[in-house]
Amino acid sequence: MLEPRSLLLDKKFVLKSPAPWKLEGDGIMLIFKFKKDWVERDALLPKPLRGKFGGGLGMLLLTTHPESPVGAFRQLLFVPGRFRKKRKQAASHCFADTEASVQNLRANWGFPAKPTPIAWKSSPKRDWVSISQNDETIFSAEFETRGFSFPFSTALFPLRLCQTWNKLKFFTRLSGSGWGKLATVNKLDLNPKFFPDIRGIAPLLAIRLSGFRLALPESTFRDEFV
Repeated sequence: MLEPRSLLLDKKFVLKSPAPWKLEGDGIMLIFKFKKDWVERDALLPKPLRGKFGGGLGMLLLTTHPESPVGAFRQLLFVPGRFRKKRKQAASHCFADTEASVQNLRANWGFPAKPTPIAWKSSPKRDWVSISQNDETIFSAEFETRGFSFPFSTALFPLRLCQTWNKLKFFTRLSGSGWGKLATVNKLDLNPKFFPDIRGIAPLLAIRLSGFRLALPESTFRDEFV
């Protein structure tokens, strides 16, 4: 049985750490090409993104960080693609498993982070991830790794994000590098009330990342209505 990390729920004692952050850890990245009608109908878009999808590649990024400025945490980030006239990417969903990480992901980069237990178990060739709350599964998957290691950089899949939070737009360019191996998704389940229903949509590419270094720089800001 997978054991999720317990959540720190008392917000009065949350450690706050401003950007920039430099994180290390492991991860799993799935690259998609979603159709516009699916995004508008099934991606559970927040209000600022509805009717503004502009295509591009989508991404699901799972990461586990044994250290950070606010302690160890795991997260899931879902990016359907590009939005708005400026065609910047935007994360529609973000889950993290500590209150400190949630509050800082919101305040520093505008991610719509929710505090949710994340269980993650790894073996040399497999990873099992489960995200659930109140005994209800939000997302779960089994990934299998194969082949040889190769150097990986997000320069291949640039992440130029525009997030709206508290009526501000956060513009951030994420970058990461490490070692990757090709992966396959053996099992995937989710609750479509809480997470976009990607069941039946095959990723263009799946990569298991190790020694992954992720840079989260300071965001630039703009009023939501500009």
